[in-house]
Amino acid sequence: MAQKETVERILDAAEALFAERGFAETSLRTITSTAGVNLAAVNYHFGSKKALIQAVFERFLEPLVAEIDRRLSELEQEPESINVESLLRVLSGSIYEVHGRNTNRATAFMRLLGLAYTQSQAHVRNFISLRYGDAFQRYARLLKPALPGATAEELFWHTHFALGTAIFTMSNFDALRAMAVNDTGHRGSVDFIVNSLTSFMAAGLKNASHAEPPAQARPEDQPL
Repeated sequence: MAQKETVERILDAAEALFAERGFAETSLRTITSTAGVNLAAVNYHFGSKKALIQAVFERFLEPLVAEIDRRLSELEQEPESINVESLLRVLSGSIYEVHGRNTNRATAFMRLLGLAYTQSQAHVRNFISLRYGDAFQRYARLLKPALPGATAEELFWHTHFALGTAIFTMSNFDALRAMAVNDTGHRGSVDFIVNSLTSFMAAGLKNASHAEPPAQARPEDQPL
């Protein structure tokens, strides 16, 4: 088996298993068994489980970040078109389309991204920050003026609330569409869901940035 093929088979197996079971719950032996390679191949190509996890993210993020950068450059050619909706469309469109409109890949990635925040995977968050921090800061610099009046603290929380909404929706496409059939009689196309999600997040971000602060902080909100 060619080395490139071996690497891709390991990454395919790791991506699917990590998304399904979680990072800690998935052993290297399970990955190698699924990929049809021996354990030595993982050690040779990646060196460790942490490095393999980072490689899974890198394989998705490299083309994704390049596509986001390309779309942002196009958007910057018409500054008057830069707003919350257009910036969110850059993000959602890139996630959905960069891997050939493959909802399985988008679903797996969003599950992995959610796990990176909910499980003890600080090395993944550090890897993403160090490797792709410049690209995400570019996005944040464009988003901030699109939300005038929002403080740094509000931007932090509101963007993470929006990210949580996106992770929940895009990592549960099939389940949500099945529920929609039962509840509404309509399954909903992927394009409809992505567009509706983008509109919902944009409305939430814009409304939250103009929300009135609480009249008095609660005791648990006081700094330690």
